[in-house]
Amino acid sequence: MEKSTEPASIPDADRDSRRFMARGVAAVAALGTVAAGLAVRAGADGAFAKYAGSALYTVLLCTLVAFCAPRARPLVVAATALGLSWVVEFAQLTGVPAELSAHSTAARLVLGSTFNAPDLFWYAVGAVVAWSVHAGARRRAWTGPIAGPDRRA
Repeated sequence: MEKSTEPASIPDADRDSRRFMARGVAAVAALGTVAAGLAVRAGADGAFAKYAGSALYTVLLCTLVAFCAPRARPLVVAATALGLSWVVEFAQLTGVPAELSAHSTAARLVLGSTFNAPDLFWYAVGAVVAWSVHAGARRRAWTGPIAGPDRRA
């Protein structure tokens, strides 16, 4: 019996290329988010800069979660990033992040140092913004001109 010369994994290849593309989009979004954060820090100050930074922190976490789990639904990505943001903020009540931040710039950027209750709200704002962009982009990708009617988000 002769073996078929057709690749048996065409559907797998399609799925792998979509994951690769999703990871690429997430990586570009992460870089854009970092650039936005740096622009806010350079061009603004006060409450706007602080809370925009808090929202962008969660947006960045959303991009990283989407990069690590490209098939995850936008709501799961946003909820995971929001949960991580809140965990980091509540961890600041222990003093551990402040101690680590005193010795490391990276720890200060990732963990912060002091608890600030309004940040909890702004993390949620960032998660909602990231969710809406992610869901809209995903919907557009699945219903665009080359997507079939049977493909689901």
